[in-house]
Amino acid sequence: MIAGCAADPQVAGPAYPGGMVSIDGLILTVVLYGTLALALWAFVDAVIRPAAAFAAAGKLSKPGWLAITGIAALLLLWQGPLSFLGLPAVVAAVVYLVDVRPAVRSLRRGNSGW
Repeated sequence: MIAGCAADPQVAGPAYPGGMVSIDGLILTVVLYGTLALALWAFVDAVIRPAAAFAAAGKLSKPGWLAITGIAALLLLWQGPLSFLGLPAVVAAVVYLVDVRPAVRSLRRGNSGW
Protein backbone atom coordinates (compact mmCIF):
# COMPACT_ATOMS: atom_id res chain seq x y z
CA MET A 1 0.00 0.00 0.00
CA ILE A 2 0.99 3.55 -0.53
CA ALA A 3 2.01 5.30 2.68
CA GLY A 4 -0.33 8.15 3.55
CA CYS A 5 -3.15 6.81 1.41
CA ALA A 6 -6.64 6.90 2.95
CA ALA A 7 -6.89 3.12 2.61
CA ASP A 8 -3.64 2.60 4.55
CA PRO A 9 -4.60 1.10 7.95
CA GLN A 10 -1.52 2.63 9.58
CA VAL A 11 -2.75 6.17 8.90
CA ALA A 12 -4.78 7.33 11.89
CA GLY A 13 -6.33 10.67 12.62
CA PRO A 14 -9.01 13.01 11.40
CA ALA A 15 -10.39 12.85 7.89
CA TYR A 16 -9.04 16.30 7.14
CA PRO A 17 -5.55 17.61 7.82
CA GLY A 18 -5.18 19.98 10.73
CA GLY A 19 -8.09 18.48 12.67
CA MET A 20 -10.88 20.10 10.67
CA VAL A 21 -14.35 18.79 11.40
CA SER A 22 -16.70 18.00 8.55
CA ILE A 23 -20.02 19.84 8.38
CA ASP A 24 -22.01 16.66 7.81
CA GLY A 25 -20.40 15.04 10.86
CA LEU A 26 -21.23 18.10 12.93
CA ILE A 27 -24.85 18.09 11.73
CA LEU A 28 -25.23 14.38 12.52
CA THR A 29 -23.81 14.93 15.99
CA VAL A 30 -26.25 17.78 16.64
CA VAL A 31 -29.16 15.63 15.37
CA LEU A 32 -28.07 12.72 17.58
CA TYR A 33 -27.83 14.76 20.78
CA GLY A 34 -30.95 16.78 19.93
CA THR A 35 -33.13 13.72 19.44
CA LEU A 36 -31.64 12.04 22.50
CA ALA A 37 -32.45 15.14 24.57
CA LEU A 38 -35.98 15.10 23.14
CA ALA A 39 -36.53 11.46 24.15
CA LEU A 40 -35.07 12.03 27.61
CA TRP A 41 -37.31 15.08 28.07
CA ALA A 42 -40.34 12.95 27.17
CA PHE A 43 -39.25 10.22 29.60
CA VAL A 44 -38.63 12.62 32.51
CA ASP A 45 -41.94 14.37 31.85
CA ALA A 46 -43.75 11.02 31.93
CA VAL A 47 -42.05 10.22 35.24
CA ILE A 48 -43.21 13.41 36.98
CA ARG A 49 -46.84 13.31 35.80
CA PRO A 50 -49.36 11.54 38.07
CA ALA A 51 -50.61 8.16 36.87
CA ALA A 52 -54.25 9.14 37.33
CA ALA A 53 -53.86 12.01 34.87
CA PHE A 54 -53.08 9.60 32.01
CA ALA A 55 -56.29 7.67 32.61
CA ALA A 56 -58.33 10.86 33.08
CA ALA A 57 -57.02 12.23 29.77
CA GLY A 58 -57.94 8.99 27.99
CA LYS A 59 -54.35 8.16 27.06
CA LEU A 60 -52.23 5.05 27.44
CA SER A 61 -51.23 4.32 31.04
CA LYS A 62 -48.22 5.88 32.70
CA PRO A 63 -46.19 2.63 32.73
CA GLY A 64 -46.91 2.26 29.02
CA TRP A 65 -45.57 5.70 28.21
CA LEU A 66 -42.61 5.22 30.54
CA ALA A 67 -41.73 2.05 28.65
CA ILE A 68 -42.19 3.65 25.22
CA THR A 69 -40.18 6.79 25.97
CA GLY A 70 -37.50 4.90 27.93
CA ILE A 71 -36.98 2.37 25.14
CA ALA A 72 -36.97 5.23 22.63
CA ALA A 73 -34.18 6.98 24.56
CA LEU A 74 -32.16 3.77 24.78
CA LEU A 75 -32.58 3.05 21.07
CA LEU A 76 -31.46 6.57 20.19
CA LEU A 77 -28.42 6.21 22.42
CA TRP A 78 -27.61 2.76 21.03
CA GLN A 79 -28.37 3.15 17.31
CA GLY A 80 -28.86 6.86 16.62
CA PRO A 81 -31.84 8.66 15.11
CA LEU A 82 -31.23 7.71 11.47
CA SER A 83 -31.39 3.95 11.91
CA PHE A 84 -34.22 1.50 11.28
CA LEU A 85 -35.38 1.63 14.92
CA GLY A 86 -34.15 5.16 15.59
CA LEU A 87 -36.76 6.87 13.41
CA PRO A 88 -39.73 5.25 15.19
CA ALA A 89 -38.08 6.15 18.51
CA VAL A 90 -38.00 9.82 17.51
CA VAL A 91 -41.64 9.59 16.40
CA ALA A 92 -42.64 8.04 19.74
CA ALA A 93 -40.97 10.84 21.71
CA VAL A 94 -42.57 13.50 19.51
CA VAL A 95 -46.02 11.88 19.84
CA TYR A 96 -45.69 11.95 23.62
CA LEU A 97 -44.59 15.59 23.70
CA VAL A 98 -47.13 16.84 21.15
CA ASP A 99 -50.21 14.76 22.01
CA VAL A 100 -49.99 13.16 25.45
CA ARG A 101 -48.11 15.82 27.42
CA PRO A 102 -50.55 18.68 26.71
CA ALA A 103 -53.55 16.46 27.57
CA VAL A 104 -52.01 15.23 30.82
CA ARG A 105 -50.61 18.63 31.71
CA SER A 106 -53.96 20.38 31.34
CA LEU A 107 -55.44 18.33 34.19
CA ARG A 108 -54.86 20.00 37.52
CA ARG A 109 -53.91 18.29 40.74
CA GLY A 110 -56.45 18.64 43.53
CA ASN A 111 -58.36 21.89 44.01
CA SER A 112 -55.43 24.28 43.79
CA GLY A 113 -55.48 27.08 41.27
CA TRP A 114 -51.86 26.54 40.37
